[in-house]
Amino acid sequence: MEKSEERREADLRKLADRLQFSVTRSGDRFTLIRTADVSRPVQEVDLSLSDAENLLETWKLRGGG
Repeated sequence: MEKSEERREADLRKLADRLQFSVTRSGDRFTLIRTADVSRPVQEVDLSLSDAENLLETWKLRGGG
């Protein structure tokens, strides 16, 4: 993994924690799960790093963190 990808993943995990998402990684794919303050768990699976970053940024912009 390139240094920039390592940094991006670290930043992703920090933002996910702030937005109350758990992050799991399988190979180069990510799963994000949020159970706090939602009526049903929000789960997104098989995301690329870019997709996971975009999903969390969307939650952040909607006032999630």
